[in-house]
Amino acid sequence: MKKKILLIEDEPGIGMAVKDELEFEGYQVDLAEDGVTGLESILHDQPDLVVMDLMLPGKNGFEICREVRRKGVTTPIIMLTARTQEADKVKGLDLGADDYVIKPFSLADLTARIRAVLRRSEKANF
Repeated sequence: MKKKILLIEDEPGIGMAVKDELEFEGYQVDLAEDGVTGLESILHDQPDLVVMDLMLPGKNGFEICREVRRKGVTTPIIMLTARTQEADKVKGLDLGADDYVIKPFSLADLTARIRAVLRRSEKANF
């Protein structure tokens, strides 16, 4: 069965490029273009992994991460963002993100990180 990835990205070019690459890699990908829709999808659709931008309309990635972790959701989260400050990276990881990828990024690197995070989450569930 295909792993389901939720991509929360408001930049259409990045969203479609990442979605296309992940689908090519064999994942089922749902795309949300704002934080509110993304949060609802995490809570109701139960993806296997979330890749999300930090700067989103409606709710930002920090708020989403904080809220889902507070509700006990353990779905792995990779933050994908242009925010390069170490303080932002530390905050994201401390709020419960499993990885933090800075834009610009390579699709090969992102897909390798997705595979690694999924491997770790599968081992944790055994």
